[in-house]
Amino acid sequence: MDFELTIIIPVYNEEDNLERVYHELNQFLKCAKKKTKVLFVNDGSSDGSLIKIKEICTRSWSFTYCSFNRNYGLSAAIKAGFDYSDTTWTGYIDADLQTSPQDFNVLLGYADDYDLVTGVRQNRKDSFVKNLSSLIANSIRRAFTHDGMDDTGCPLKIVRTDIAKRIPMFKGLHRFLPAMVMLQNGKVIQIPVQHFSRVAGKSKFSLWNRLIGPLMDCFAYLWMKKKYINYKVEESNTLNL
Repeated sequence: MDFELTIIIPVYNEEDNLERVYHELNQFLKCAKKKTKVLFVNDGSSDGSLIKIKEICTRSWSFTYCSFNRNYGLSAAIKAGFDYSDTTWTGYIDADLQTSPQDFNVLLGYADDYDLVTGVRQNRKDSFVKNLSSLIANSIRRAFTHDGMDDTGCPLKIVRTDIAKRIPMFKGLHRFLPAMVMLQNGKVIQIPVQHFSRVAGKSKFSLWNRLIGPLMDCFAYLWMKKKYINYKVEESNTLNL
């Protein structure tokens, strides 16, 4: 099959959500604007998530997985997804499905003109504390990066895979994906998407990694921006092996 889009789904102890994930992603695959496959990245789950993922992958060739030997965190899971993706485009959605896979078609409508299309969650169904900490963190990040993005934590994005593979990832840098694409002179746009309450499982983020951690990451980004190497080859007589 000539797939065009790989959707990464990081999984850490989401056993109770995975049957719903399969159902909703399978429905999306039937109407996706680009031929799509799914890549589960099991981030060292300690529940029955890996067993469930393997069972789901026996149902369809469009569902694949890779599994870490232990928990490394969301940024590592996203990086692994980029590393394993072999399609022109790579998408990302959380296993809690607080965003809808159907909105990938909304993002794909902008794929011809942009290198990264990211969602902006509308009418968020999170707690007051979570919404407030996210608002503050995004404001701080924009002040450092000047990326103009309102909601980099939105777990619904698509990015050109060749650009994604060049992004130097470290813990927490998933919040800086638009800024890192812009460092490569890529074009970025944010598009409103739906948001829903979590149905099962527990959030993996606390006040620390929603607010204090991202503030520290901003300084890491500034250092990387100063040191970042970006070039374009005009001529070459070498062979691309």
